[in-house]
Amino acid sequence: MIVDIEEDPMTAMNIVHVRVKPGSEEQFFAIHRSYGVDRPNGSRNFWVVKTGEHAYCIVGEWDSMEDLVAARPSMIANLDRLRPLLEDLGGGRGVTEPWSGEVVVNLRAEMSSESAL
Repeated sequence: MIVDIEEDPMTAMNIVHVRVKPGSEEQFFAIHRSYGVDRPNGSRNFWVVKTGEHAYCIVGEWDSMEDLVAARPSMIANLDRLRPLLEDLGGGRGVTEPWSGEVVVNLRAEMSSESAL
């Protein structure tokens, strides 16, 4: 059963689409792993999702939009480390296509007491 989690405070998310240069994936992953060791305040979860050949979406979940905004300098510094590994996305987008905002609907499977054990 899928439930809308209304009692949980809504969070914020950032999603960034990138394309990694061939042969640079392992270094790309290593930089993200090192960033994850000392994540900014308010960071809940962090994913790197492979969406195609050399294509990825980086997804961050935050306690609030304010926490996400406060972390932008840290995220930009990390992007500066990644920039040499990334391909231009074309169409004037540069090497990233970033999006962010507040979560307005949060759906997840309801967990039974048996599955929680």
